[in-house]
Amino acid sequence: MADDGGDDQTPNPFEMFGGMPMFGDISRMLAGQGPLNWDAARQFAIMSATGGSGIPGAPGAPATASPNIDPSVRIKYAELANIARLHVADVMGVDVPEVEPSVATPEQWAAETLEAYKPLFTDMATSLGPPDADDSADSDPMMQMMAGLSKMMAPAMLGMAVGSMVGNLAARAFGVYDLPIPRATPSLVLVPPTIDAFAEEWEISLDEMRLWVLAHELAGLALFSIPHVADHLRGLVQRHVGAFQPDASAATDKLTSMDLESSDPMAAMQRAFGDPEVLLGAVRSDEQLAMEPTLDAAVATAIGVIDWVVDAVAVRIIGGNALQIAEAVRRRRAESSPDDLFVERLLGIRLGADQTARGKAFVQGVVDRAGERGLEPLFNDPEAAPTPNEIEAPGLWLARVSPDLDA
Repeated sequence: MADDGGDDQTPNPFEMFGGMPMFGDISRMLAGQGPLNWDAARQFAIMSATGGSGIPGAPGAPATASPNIDPSVRIKYAELANIARLHVADVMGVDVPEVEPSVATPEQWAAETLEAYKPLFTDMATSLGPPDADDSADSDPMMQMMAGLSKMMAPAMLGMAVGSMVGNLAARAFGVYDLPIPRATPSLVLVPPTIDAFAEEWEISLDEMRLWVLAHELAGLALFSIPHVADHLRGLVQRHVGAFQPDASAATDKLTSMDLESSDPMAAMQRAFGDPEVLLGAVRSDEQLAMEPTLDAAVATAIGVIDWVVDAVAVRIIGGNALQIAEAVRRRRAESSPDDLFVERLLGIRLGADQTARGKAFVQGVVDRAGERGLEPLFNDPEAAPTPNEIEAPGLWLARVSPDLDA
């Protein structure tokens, strides 16, 4: 077959695998793609979202998609959203965008989330991509082969990792703002099957559970529709994903130790490429470590504000059962899962009980000192983002942003 590269004489790093049936097929499939294999990402996102196992299409993977959501459910959410929106706007003192709520199955949520964060994941994949091999590898056939294999598999590895991460999030998500990263286009996407199952498990009234989730999602929508708030957090995440320093030896060492002679070599490859150490064992940079406290502070602030708004709104529109729902949701949030490591290490977003507690303590400390309007500088002043020290001492933050207030 003619070379499409014209006069470009750069060696094709995939040719060496042509004599190996499995790798030859993979190399032909993957050659010429960008830094992240989006087909793999979508397949693994849907597989993880629906509870499938193994390679998509393999035994054990779901044969059919989840049933579509009944249109009456979307209509009900739209009606309840009108109630919750007024209270969220009143508590926060800001406008809540008139975004019509939509409903999705977990796999639809996963597909929409991949698309929404595609620029972010592309930046991450570019940053994580394997570096060009150095000249010392040119004379070593084994090193040349492993460098080519690493370069060939990197987009698929990243696609698998990103897709699995998003799919696992989709399997648990109630809505968009379970992952506190601003989207370029404000949206309100709810996952009724997951919400309904949670309400049934905890014996919560379905309408009350729906109202609680809507309060949470509308609070997130309102917060991240404030340009300087969204820009601050989005900018930190973009800096994080763009600051990886990949170490080719991490992937090479793992690849050379794979047991491809086992009864299921593809399963061995999937386990290897699903191991965070392959991608993340030695790639975090000094820049990422230095910015971690600032990113943590931004995430804790967002979580704290959203949770405080939800608590205040839910007491108004749900009543006494609001605290029961909040406690059940926070217990669920505190449960760690394997994808938490990927969210933290790939995106820099640390979730879980510690961040929730830090954010809650900061916001409550501000409200205790300055009342419900004490948070207004966060919404109105682009310079008011709390520093890592201020997150631990809300009085210091108030002294800086509201110096006339006796904090």
